[in-house]
Amino acid sequence: MTNLRPTQIQTTLGDLTLVADGEQLTGLYFPQHWHLPEASMLGERVDADTDEVFVLAKAELDEFLAGEREASGLPVRTQGDEFSERVWAMLRVWAMLCEIPYGETTTYGALAERLGNRRLAQRVGQAVGRKPVSIVILCHRVVGADGSLTGYTGGLDRKRFLLELEEPAETKGSRLF
Repeated sequence: MTNLRPTQIQTTLGDLTLVADGEQLTGLYFPQHWHLPEASMLGERVDADTDEVFVLAKAELDEFLAGEREASGLPVRTQGDEFSERVWAMLRVWAMLCEIPYGETTTYGALAERLGNRRLAQRVGQAVGRKPVSIVILCHRVVGADGSLTGYTGGLDRKRFLLELEEPAETKGSRLF
C-alpha cells in the first residue's frame, strides 16, 4: 500500500513539488514539468516543514543549490509510467546518471554507447526526460552531442544554472553554453 503525499517547497530554482511514498522521495517536479503525475494519484498535500522526508529533501536541495553538497543521500524510488520503468531497467540509464561525477557532463550518445548501441541515444533521452525525480537524479549533466544544452524538464535556464553551479572554476571560460 502506498502513502503518496505531495508538498511544495521554495528554492532558488523556484517552487518545486515533491512527492514521497513512505520514507522515499518518488518525485521532484518543476513548475510546468513535462510529465507530471495525475493529481488523482496523489494523496493530501502535507506541510514540508513537518514531514521528515521533505525536511531532509529541502535541506539537501538547499545545500546542493548553494554549492555546499555534491551528492544526495536521499532515499529515492522511481514511479514512472510503464514505458519509463521498462527503459530504466532495460538500459541501466538510472544507474549511469547517478555515476556522472559532480562538475562533469556526458551526452545521450555516450550513455547509449556505454549500453552497447549508440543508436539508442534517442531512447536514452526519452527515458531521461520521463524521470520523475529531477535534480536528485542528475539528468542536468547530460548535454547534446556537440556539448550544447538540450531539453530539460525544468527549462534550459535551470539546466544552465545547475551546470554552472557545478562547473570547476578553471573551465568556466571555455564552456560552449
